[in-house]
Amino acid sequence: MKTLKLFGALFIALFLTTSLTELSAQVKSDFDKDTDFTQFKTYSFAGWQKNSDEKLNEFDKKRVLESLKSEFGQRGMTYQESDADVKVALYVVLDKKTSTTAYTDFMGGNGFGPRWGWGMGAGNVSATTTYSNSDYTEGTLVVDMYTPADNALVWQGILTSTVTEKPEKRDKTIPKNIKKLMKKYPVPVQK
Repeated sequence: MKTLKLFGALFIALFLTTSLTELSAQVKSDFDKDTDFTQFKTYSFAGWQKNSDEKLNEFDKKRVLESLKSEFGQRGMTYQESDADVKVALYVVLDKKTSTTAYTDFMGGNGFGPRWGWGMGAGNVSATTTYSNSDYTEGTLVVDMYTPADNALVWQGILTSTVTEKPEKRDKTIPKNIKKLMKKYPVPVQK
């Protein structure tokens, strides 16, 4: 019985760890190794690519832009409408997904034998597995940074995360996730 309880506790711990890991934002980035990013002091927004901003409401667009402005500002960069050192283009993709979770419940039956786990014994054990599906939206934000003179891509950051339906949560998660994305930017936060 102790083994069964231990197995159940380990299963729950593994399930919670996996579930919480899935909820965190996934971040990837790549950059031109020959570019000196410290030379960039100003940036401008080149807009949302392929009208991908139509998938976002005005509040979320503002959350994304303000979060990026804050992060670039902490790296010594200033927003400028035109004639900036680099331009930043944004692209967003929203995908509907389904997650399936399975939970197995083990139940022991009657039995006999020594308590220390060996010897003769008899009994029955049954297991019931319950499945549940949940729909969610996964969002991907791609941030491309170009040099205006030759339109050369110098940095790309990709952020993928589950999109929450509650605006008050997005107020917190969008800046937090963009901060995580910008940790991959070649210039660290200035102290």
